[in-house]
Amino acid sequence: QMQLVESGGGLVQAGGSLRLSCAASGRTFSSYVMGWFRQAPGKEREFVAAISRSGSSTYYADSVKGRFAISRDNAKNTVYLQMNSLKPEDTAVYYCASTISIVIIATPDVYNYWGQGTQVTVSS
Repeated sequence: QMQLVESGGGLVQAGGSLRLSCAASGRTFSSYVMGWFRQAPGKEREFVAAISRSGSSTYYADSVKGRFAISRDNAKNTVYLQMNSLKPEDTAVYYCASTISIVIIATPDVYNYWGQGTQVTVSS
């Protein structure tokens, strides 16, 4: 089992920034592709960003490209999501997830482990 714990969510005004963190334990962190997903009320969970096992490759949803940045520190078993220029439509519960896949994947069904989520609210 891998345990994932997100932190860093909160309330921010439109145009502001937040940095989410996800601390992993229980498995070899560097063996997993890591992803961030989000779910707004009444909507399906959607892909936000993912990062390769080494951190050399990243992939973003079009809706966040240029505003969000995913990174990881394998020495600290932590993945981050830097969110800039936040918009009210970014309001959601944000989840980190891990997959044993060797390539970056945006499909939530293939992710093996999930955190409990952290709320991000962007006011207009």
